[in-house]
Amino acid sequence: MRAPAALDVDALVEDPATRVIVCCGSGGVGKTTTSAALALRAAERGRRTVVLTIDPARRLAQALGLEALGNEPGRVRDAAGELHAMMLDMRRTFDEMVEAHAEPERAAAILANPFYQTISSSFSGTQEYMAMEKLGRLAATGEWDLIVVDTPPSRSALDFLDAPQRMSTFLDGRMIRLLSAPARAGGTGLRKLVGAGFSLFAKAVSTILGGQLLADASAFVQAFDTMFGGFRERAEATYALLRSPGTAFVVVAAPEPDALREAAYFVDRLAGEGMPLAGLVLNRTHPVLADLSAQKAREAADGLRGAPLATAVLRLHADRVDLAGREERLLARFVHAHPSVAVARVPVVAADIADLDGLREVGDRLAVTEPAPEPAALREAR
Repeated sequence: MRAPAALDVDALVEDPATRVIVCCGSGGVGKTTTSAALALRAAERGRRTVVLTIDPARRLAQALGLEALGNEPGRVRDAAGELHAMMLDMRRTFDEMVEAHAEPERAAAILANPFYQTISSSFSGTQEYMAMEKLGRLAATGEWDLIVVDTPPSRSALDFLDAPQRMSTFLDGRMIRLLSAPARAGGTGLRKLVGAGFSLFAKAVSTILGGQLLADASAFVQAFDTMFGGFRERAEATYALLRSPGTAFVVVAAPEPDALREAAYFVDRLAGEGMPLAGLVLNRTHPVLADLSAQKAREAADGLRGAPLATAVLRLHADRVDLAGREERLLARFVHAHPSVAVARVPVVAADIADLDGLREVGDRLAVTEPAPEPAALREAR
């Protein structure tokens, strides 16, 4: 196999030009741990760093020694550096945006509106848009040398790339225009909407949503109308940030077929969007530790008598060589399809990552840029 270029993690996190690192990948591949380890490594090398998780799992708080993560950066006090961490609170971020961009009376009306209370926590695409909003707000403060973003698992991790377009489509949609028509026309509300020739629309939507919900939706859209342009502008500004040279995407995978297929999807999608890809982190690999082929190990085990411990060790080694061979073949297929993608391999850690020392160990393994020479045992296994 043609060896992939090594991903130099330390060069990435120490480079002053790197301002945002976005970690993406499928579920269960160690993406949250990788994000936290990168952030900790950057902070302990002198960069004022914040890690933002959009993943609803609580593992990040536990590993960082925090009771919980809030919607604003909290200091990780045991880190040897300026490290802060936070978890996206979608509803609270939406509320803050309304409060920041609307007059107090109008903001209060929006926040109290039942339709707003529904869409701010469950409307399709809201989480991704709020992630864009929060990232943009963190970047705009100029307070952070580096922002590390831990995205949701699976392909929805890149849905925030679509957030500006999806928000524009929503805001320009026919239903939104109809619901906001009374305010734009200087009318008297939903009755004028009906009287203006939209009775069929109103009747159909009332049947689906109910008359009260339709009225709530109309009132919400009319109150929110002046903020639509600002929504779109901020999302597009954050999208531009993601495409800028100061941003680096890191795709995280495990040496498993499904995870590497997802990684290939992410790499292709990022390339199609013109997003800057730093490389692939291949987590939980199983390197061979001794230069003995699986076949010879099994033959030696079969020939031993009265040495159960040595026999067990030899058979475990043979299984490890087989597993490492499968992982190498999977990575070879990925590299063949994406030869320009740099790779960092992270050997599996035996214990759960539950504290800063565990994150430091992951960071140390991430930063190894020179792969060990391939043992003859692994060449024979292939």
